[in-house]
Amino acid sequence: MVKVQVWGSLKPALEGADEIELEAASIREVLDQLSDRFPAMKQAITRGVSVSVDGRMYANAIMVPLKPDSEVFVLPKLVGG
Repeated sequence: MVKVQVWGSLKPALEGADEIELEAASIREVLDQLSDRFPAMKQAITRGVSVSVDGRMYANAIMVPLKPDSEVFVLPKLVGG
């Protein structure tokens, strides 16, 4: 199972959970499951989030494959130059 944590202003969206585990094979599956389980996460994901998988940051890359032991962090969208 993939370990998922949210950071920053998204943390309250997990309704008190520090970390959840999901059966997911891609970033898209993680985001879909978070949207289904947590209404506040659905709103944040619609606005845009950044995702880190095993220490590597991704934005707009929802088909990135995950390993069963991947660590996934969902953060408010990172912008800037």
